Amino acid sequence: MAISYDFAIATRSTTAQVARALHDLAQAIGLLSAPVAAESLMTDGAVTAGGTWLRVVETSPAPWNSVVTYLGFNPTLSVAFRLESDSDITSQQDDMIRLVDGLLGQFTGDAVLHFEYEIIWLLRRDGDLSLNDEDDVWPPHRLALMSQPYHRATYHFAAE
Repeated sequence: MAISYDFAIATRSTTAQVARALHDLAQAIGLLSAPVAAESLMTDGAVTAGGTWLRVVETSPAPWNSVVTYLGFNPTLSVAFRLESDSDITSQQDDMIRLVDGLLGQFTGDAVLHFEYEIIWLLRRDGDLSLNDEDDVWPPHRLALMSQPYHRATYHFAAE
């Protein structure tokens, strides 16, 4: 069974530009063990050496989408991260954070990384980056992976 995370971003950049950047980041940190074309990240996706499947898609969420409704922005692109549950989940999550951090550094716009609309791992609004303040989501070793300035806060999709 796969574990799904979604990185949604409102950006003026194209799907191809984000796919190329994701491809280059994954290659630079050694996540792609086999040759993969950047274009494949927009079609069939690609699997990292750790077992995570990646795919970049253009998105046009409905007005009732939770990102639009609760977070107040309309994402234009989404990067899907499907973690292989039979592999080391922590390592795959760390790899995901390395990639998301790299994308945040290259592309402006509001963004959210969430686990199945249940847990918001990070949220960037108006250039302000917040990381979930739960230490089980962001243990010290994972916080050290972030190169972007941030503060800690927790946001939810549904009003509590």
